[in-house]
This record gives sequence, structure tokens and C-alpha cells, in this order.
Amino acid sequence: MSDDYEKGYAQFARMVGEENIEALTARFRAVCPDFETEVVSVVGGRIWTRGGIDLKTRSLCSICTLAALGRISALKLNLKMALRNGATVEEICEALFQVAAYAGFPAMWDALVILEETLAEISADSPADD
Repeated sequence: MSDDYEKGYAQFARMVGEENIEALTARFRAVCPDFETEVVSVVGGRIWTRGGIDLKTRSLCSICTLAALGRISALKLNLKMALRNGATVEEICEALFQVAAYAGFPAMWDALVILEETLAEISADSPADD
């Protein structure tokens, strides 16, 4: 594997959790193995590992772009990563107001629906407090 792939795999593992990385990469390669290689190498290995802005800011930028474009599958994944990268729900909501101003309130609404689903999934996956 290339150095970019290895860096990308490690970066995605930090952002989705070691326990989830194999399932994610398997989903990416299920129909088209080259897709997984390129996503991990380019997006993970070359983009997410760049300097200049922190991971939380990168996550908020990604969420806004994906919400504006209506890319629901990637939005859900990036919401989960944003929360792991230190973004709060309040910060995500504020970022989505930027989407509403430039891409329309329906884009924000759709993103909020996905955020609600994502938070419910995370809550369901979290161990209950004893």
C-alpha cells in the first residue's frame, strides 16, 4: 500500500474509531475496490492530514458542503467524525445556518434530520449508565 493510503487509513481510524474502520473500508470497497483505495489515499491521506486548519474546522467545512449538495450518506459519516473531532451539536447547528443562508433552509432541514438520526444512533450505541 502507498504511504498516502497508510496515512489515510490511520486518520480515518482516529475519526471513526478503531472499532469501525474495517466496516467503513469494507463498505467503500464492496462494489468497487478502487473506490476505497482512492477515498482512503486521497481524502484521508492527502486532505484530512493537511495542516492549516484543525480537524474540527475541516469537519465543519465538510458538513456544510455535504449538506448543501444533499450528499446524505457522506453527511452522516462526517457528522459522526465531526463529533469525534471535537465539534459540539451547537457548533454543527451554527455551521448549518451558514448552509441555510447560501444553499437554502431545506438543505439545513435535511441535514438536521440526518443529525437527529446520527445522534440517536450514537446514543443507542453508547453503553447505558449504571
